[in-house]
Amino acid sequence: MRHQDFRHFLDALNELNPAQIEDAQTRIRDLRRKTEAISEIEARTSREAKCPFCGEERRQKWGRTRTKIQRYRCGGCQKTYSGRTGSAVGHIHRPDLFMVVLRDMLIGSTPLSVRKLAKKLGLNKYTVWRWRMLVFSIIENRVTPAFSGIIEADETYQRESRKGSREWVRHAADPLNVPAPPRPRWEDFTSQGLKMMRGLSRWQLPILTVADRGGAKLFQRLANHAGATLQDAMTPLVPRDAVLCSDGAAGYSKIASAGGIEHVVLGSKPGTRVAAGCYHIQNVNSLHARYKKFIKPFCGPASKNLNGYIRWLELRLAGARPADVIRGS
Repeated sequence: MRHQDFRHFLDALNELNPAQIEDAQTRIRDLRRKTEAISEIEARTSREAKCPFCGEERRQKWGRTRTKIQRYRCGGCQKTYSGRTGSAVGHIHRPDLFMVVLRDMLIGSTPLSVRKLAKKLGLNKYTVWRWRMLVFSIIENRVTPAFSGIIEADETYQRESRKGSREWVRHAADPLNVPAPPRPRWEDFTSQGLKMMRGLSRWQLPILTVADRGGAKLFQRLANHAGATLQDAMTPLVPRDAVLCSDGAAGYSKIASAGGIEHVVLGSKPGTRVAAGCYHIQNVNSLHARYKKFIKPFCGPASKNLNGYIRWLELRLAGARPADVIRGS
């Protein structure tokens, strides 16, 4: 828009009635949301400043795409590209709404469910679900934090879930050729009166939680309950000059004895939860409580997606911003 046309537009605002002002505010809010999404994408291009096809840094502006994103032409291979080219969000047609979904995931007290968010944005619920899975694929790679000093470690458990699996449907359709799945459905324990397995079993998935007094924290899903698995996961995390605080699980004792690490074993009964006034595992217990609160609204996510939910929680705890995710794509 030319400057003089813009001045005429501002002068015309004085003639709007209240209903028109409300309509104009809605339109401007939507335009601002789109502009912010475009700004995030263009910031990614400005940071990288390289052709996604040949890596050449020489480029020139080459108009804009139909979604108003700056297009560039490579000075080497002569191909055109934008900030979305070659990124995980390259084929999203509504980057403004994608940014709303991303902000809902990272900012705020409690993320909305897929259905509520889809209704709020006027989208199909499967579109929002695919966008969440896309975010999971972007954030799956992480840098393992460095732990030092007093290190606390413990495990929490997530019930195994096979949401989306068709195994019981296939078995019901062809019971002679398709064997029954190894575990009854969780609903069968109540509807059919089956006895719930007591204690831990292979259907309770262990999630290792590690934290130190400096604020470093880590959630990591373990493949099984074996002590060797725990030892393999913990050994690279604990330096030799650290103090390891844990419960009485055998895996932690083996880690400490193998590495010559000072190990403080804590109990769960009153009087055994704190040793020497400063050794405890209350920080990881707090993280467990936050994990349970975070995961509860999802009513047991599918185990195949559990790593994505764990990484999502880590980003929320770290205060990550949507721009960090976009630039990491």
